Amino acid sequence: MTEAVAALRDAGIDNARMDARILLSDAAGVDSSRIAAWPEDIVADDKSTKFRDMIARRLKREPVSRILGQRDFWRHSFKLSPETLDPRPDSETIVELALDWLEDRDAPTVLDFGTGTGCLLLSIIGDLQNARGLGVDISQGAVACARQNADQLGYGGQVEFRVSDWDQAVTDDERTEGFDLVVSNPPYITRDEMDDLSPEVSRFDPRLALTDEGDGLGAYRILSRVAFGLVKPAGFVIFEIGQGQENAVARLLVEAGFVGVEYREDLGGIVRCVAAKKTRCAVGRCVI
Repeated sequence: MTEAVAALRDAGIDNARMDARILLSDAAGVDSSRIAAWPEDIVADDKSTKFRDMIARRLKREPVSRILGQRDFWRHSFKLSPETLDPRPDSETIVELALDWLEDRDAPTVLDFGTGTGCLLLSIIGDLQNARGLGVDISQGAVACARQNADQLGYGGQVEFRVSDWDQAVTDDERTEGFDLVVSNPPYITRDEMDDLSPEVSRFDPRLALTDEGDGLGAYRILSRVAFGLVKPAGFVIFEIGQGQENAVARLLVEAGFVGVEYREDLGGIVRCVAAKKTRCAVGRCVI
């Protein structure tokens, strides 16, 4: 443990002790609390070798979650693949807002664009009564990973995942029925900002899921219009955004026809989600 912490600190890696403890816990097959309580315990040679291999990967700036092959998010642990983003705690803001809005709906339906690991869709579906969902992603590898996560969590009967370029794989029947909620964490990092990302992100997250290679708003220009055509009357849309993008994304949603724009901050006090509603129209009047 001492050896690993020193090496990580020398490499300029933040949270060196926490990273080392998590990796040693996995390699040695013990709870992390035991490492602190009994530091004199001897680690078997095979487990020590596995741990040093893990530390070597971390020294190359591979994230702990990538080394372990999974990431805890909301109430579950999700398998990762090279084709998926590593889910961040900030994205749980989408789940919180979705549950606030859908908790009183009977058997709500959710559509997730750019589903990746499926963490957003599966977390929302798992906390709602009789909910159903569809997750789409342009990456075949991401869709395969999401399906594995759904099966592992026991939600395979409630969700479906498809390879799709935007809404290409949404059926005519699904368009007619509509969805109670459309969510997405699209690529929103600008091309210029890509050079400022940490190695943990730039080297190991798929570039396609990070940036639109432009101003960071390209996905929202498409999603705002597509989502409006897929959300039921009185339904909702929630997009994760980058810092400072709230006004631009809100304007796109309003231009697409949504109303009642709302914002939700993450734990750091940064606006992380932009959400809006679709009106429910009756004869002579429309209500939210």
